[in-house]
Amino acid sequence: MEKQPGRPIRKGPAVTLGALALVGVAGVAPGVPGADGQRAGERGEVVSVVPVAAHSRAEVARALRAQHIGAVPVRYGVLAYRVTYRTVDPQGRPTTATGLLTVPSGGGHRLGLVSDTHGTMANRSYAPSVAEAARTRSYLFAATGRAVAAPDYLGLGEGPGRHPYMDTRSAVTASVDMLHATRTAAGLLGRSLTGDLYVTGFSQGGQVAMALARAVQGGDAAGLRLKAVAPVAGPYDLEGTEEPALTDGRVNDVSGVFYLSYFLVAQNRLHPIYKDPAEVFRQPYAGRVERLFDGRHKDEDIVRQLAPTVRQLLTDRFYRQLREPTGGLLTALRANGHACDWKPEVPVRLYAGDRDTDVPIGNARTCARTLAQRGARVRVLEVGPVDHFGSDRAALAGIARWFSGGAAR
Repeated sequence: MEKQPGRPIRKGPAVTLGALALVGVAGVAPGVPGADGQRAGERGEVVSVVPVAAHSRAEVARALRAQHIGAVPVRYGVLAYRVTYRTVDPQGRPTTATGLLTVPSGGGHRLGLVSDTHGTMANRSYAPSVAEAARTRSYLFAATGRAVAAPDYLGLGEGPGRHPYMDTRSAVTASVDMLHATRTAAGLLGRSLTGDLYVTGFSQGGQVAMALARAVQGGDAAGLRLKAVAPVAGPYDLEGTEEPALTDGRVNDVSGVFYLSYFLVAQNRLHPIYKDPAEVFRQPYAGRVERLFDGRHKDEDIVRQLAPTVRQLLTDRFYRQLREPTGGLLTALRANGHACDWKPEVPVRLYAGDRDTDVPIGNARTCARTLAQRGARVRVLEVGPVDHFGSDRAALAGIARWFSGGAAR
């Protein structure tokens, strides 16, 4: 569920390659003439492809070393592009979304594909297609020789509207449509995809990765073959692990207040959790919480204007409901809690750190048990006594080597 790096709330692992010089970026596809974000069109149809970054092999390797990400087979430089494409909103209405396509600057013309889904971000400008600091994972996997599709999700990056935070269904549709758009965009860049798909993601994106893999295996991404799945620190078990951890001390207060506020505000647009914010939030927070999650506020500004603890954030009545969910809250938790309710036919590794106080490791363990009950053999790789962002740093090199070494051969 990860609040993105670059703000003073908590330090994250992102590589800040923005200080490095861009090299050789040229326009590719300026856009579809007359394209209208609300016009009905084919899901996954490309509206535009815009170059946003280019880095040499040495620059990528140096930046990854500076972040202590570990031994990674950096073979190529990277070229990154913002892709705008057609998709649907949570109600199935036509809209557009953006995402980052990254390709190696050398190597073969036919590329395998990695889907990388990002963690929690409240400010739309923090999304991968816009913010250099959010591109670490994309650069890493592209530097090993694959194309990387990193969706911004709905309402982030340059997509319209507000982000439906933790709405798994719309995150999956936006991610699937980004995969389709990536195939077209790669062709515009003179590259083609082999059809092999490797799925990963961190934090919120870890949960999305599991749900996306399920959709791909079920046939939702025609032409792509799921090969392996490797999410990191995902909140897979909202009802049984993540939500109880907000009140029993396993989730730290700053993160708990941020995640819970964001979840309630976003989910209330999809499920009837409250009619008036004052039914859920104490004053003065009730009067400002919805405005804070408008996609324009920075994380530190949001945290500064909310309560220091979950207990101080919520009314007595809703705090009791949080401990024993009912109504719209329970509906929201259950609607977004089935990412592991399937039987993968490919290798799956769940990465987690045992000192994570954002997304406790119990999420991964519960996910593994759920998958095992359906007949799947899944490994939980405990990456050591590290916190939330530390779990990603510790996992990334291993995931890159696993994907590069033929995870599904």
